[in-house]
Amino acid sequence: MDRYFLQSPRLGFRQWSHADLHLAQALWGAPEVTRFIGGPLSPEKIQERLCAEMEISSLHAVQYWPIFLLESHEHAGCAGLRPYRLEDRIFELGVHLRRPYWGRGLAEEAARAVINFAFEHTGAKALFAGHHPANSASQHLILKLGFRRTHEEFYSPTGFNHPSYLLESSSRT
Repeated sequence: MDRYFLQSPRLGFRQWSHADLHLAQALWGAPEVTRFIGGPLSPEKIQERLCAEMEISSLHAVQYWPIFLLESHEHAGCAGLRPYRLEDRIFELGVHLRRPYWGRGLAEEAARAVINFAFEHTGAKALFAGHHPANSASQHLILKLGFRRTHEEFYSPTGFNHPSYLLESSSRT
């Protein structure tokens, strides 16, 4: 379907728009989705987050894009990139899935599609990823994707140092 600029076997990616506020609310307003990233977010913070994603896209041509199941067009969450250290051409990789879509391998599928997009279309030299220290599922995914742990980094929305990782374009398998 041409509404998606990027596809994986089961997922379609498109840009956020102001009309997607209800999707953003279902995602970032869910305590189980946002508990490791400083949420759940208030309605005002969700609106700010949606606007920030669109602003990032207009400035840097990346965002945490909304993702949909190709078969049913159900909104499954978001996955994408945001600027991290642009002077070094490093972007941050992120995936947030709504609870009904957990445990299906969609996070890995989405992340792999974003990784390929990053290295093939943005000129990225490396990707950064981090996770809440208690989020073992994210740690497992990040390591499975081939990232290597590099440091801990303070993440103000949670108040914790998060284990942090890099995946360099030269180390892709």
